Amino acid sequence: MYGSLLAASVVVGAGALGSFPRVELVLLLLCTGVVFWAAHVFSRLFGAQMVHQRLSWEEVRRVCADERPILEAAVPPAVAVAIGPLFGLGVRGSAWLALIVALAGQVGWATLAAFRAGASRRLILVAGAVNLLLGLVIVAFKAALQH
Repeated sequence: MYGSLLAASVVVGAGALGSFPRVELVLLLLCTGVVFWAAHVFSRLFGAQMVHQRLSWEEVRRVCADERPILEAAVPPAVAVAIGPLFGLGVRGSAWLALIVALAGQVGWATLAAFRAGASRRLILVAGAVNLLLGLVIVAFKAALQH
């Protein structure tokens, strides 16, 4: 969920700064995902060191894998930007497609996480609705910044 929200924010932020060439937006999404993934890995490993836990390579690999969803969440919106021309979309249309893909991922992952956690149907719906609301706030910012 966090990675999808991050990707959506990158699309909105890039759009607010003007028109980005397609390749730059793809790279911006992927590089931001890598940087935030690395920051989360570092934070968790540094926190373990602060409580005097010895770090093994196995622990480093486990933390890297645990934080992988942040990295993976950047890929679908980046692909959406890259394949936008196949649907006749310019950079601006591709950015909107990437935003929709990121938000769909955010809502989908939130709903799936609640389901897998054994949440009630009501709580699953709340998880999806809250994430949809967060996504719609980002869409509103994108729309407002483009006018």
